[in-house]
Amino acid sequence: MLVLGIETSCDETGIALYDTDRGLLAHALHTQVALHADYGGVVPELASRDHIRRVLPLTRQVMAQAQATLAELDAVAYTAGPGLAGALLVGAGIGASLAHALCKPAIGVHHLEGHLLSPLLANPAPPFPFVALLVSGGHTQLMRVGGVGNYTLLGETVDDAAGEAFDKSAKLLGLGYPGGPAIAALAESGRAGRYTLPRPMLRSDNLDFSFSGLKTAVLTAVRNQTPDARGRADLAAELQAAIADVLVTKALAALEQTGLERLVVAGGVGANRLLREQLTASAKRRGYTVYYPPLEFCTDNGAMIAFAGALRLQKGLCETAPGFSVRPRWDLASLSTV
Repeated sequence: MLVLGIETSCDETGIALYDTDRGLLAHALHTQVALHADYGGVVPELASRDHIRRVLPLTRQVMAQAQATLAELDAVAYTAGPGLAGALLVGAGIGASLAHALCKPAIGVHHLEGHLLSPLLANPAPPFPFVALLVSGGHTQLMRVGGVGNYTLLGETVDDAAGEAFDKSAKLLGLGYPGGPAIAALAESGRAGRYTLPRPMLRSDNLDFSFSGLKTAVLTAVRNQTPDARGRADLAAELQAAIADVLVTKALAALEQTGLERLVVAGGVGANRLLREQLTASAKRRGYTVYYPPLEFCTDNGAMIAFAGALRLQKGLCETAPGFSVRPRWDLASLSTV
């Protein structure tokens, strides 16, 4: 089955073509980082307008790259949520309209399910079941994944997510948007330990997260000590280390609690080099295996939407009724069929 995927949940327009027999045939991505940089974050109206300009040209590009025609499609998958309402409506409207014109199914995909399943695009792919650490934008969650559509929430953030802590702290340090890559780049020249930042909920008796206090600690350090260039680098290094410590500790605790031996890491923060190094090393010492999506599929992309849509279509887990809707807020665990 040949599935076209459309991702427009936030500030990246992603288009991809996935074949269940041949794998990923082509994909293209346009990022809006430069568009939103002057504002220090995503401006929803600008994001929606840019998606409108990009979806169809990128679709033509992907179809040409794969040497495929629209008539060959078996379905069109689009991100139905969660995300920015206006941005979601662009992809959903175009995807559903295209599917209707072709008399093919239109599949609304959960954005986080796309991230969660994206490591299956790598080789080797993790077999089910596994624990998934989802660290994408405003989401930080641990899930038990028994299969496609079989998700159990183990823990989640009670306030700011890891990605939000990176973004907000980057602003405090005078860095650009997005904050995660900016913090990681600055931390390369810094030394963790000069500043002491908290590791929120590190020793709690559950698998939940909290990162708002970490952001506040960075604010306090900036106000009280006015760090110079070297100090800012050291503070960035300590912030990155604090977030990595919490994510690694909680992820390993989830593996121990569930009795599983495989961990999947997905989402933009999953591209962080320090997190990957510490998580891989710590898991190996305990006999666990960690799987990551290719770096190009850590951030939002069309490949994960086409792939998730194809898997749902194969298993008959998709709703293909006429029309479309978007869900800016959408609980991933609500997808579970078990």
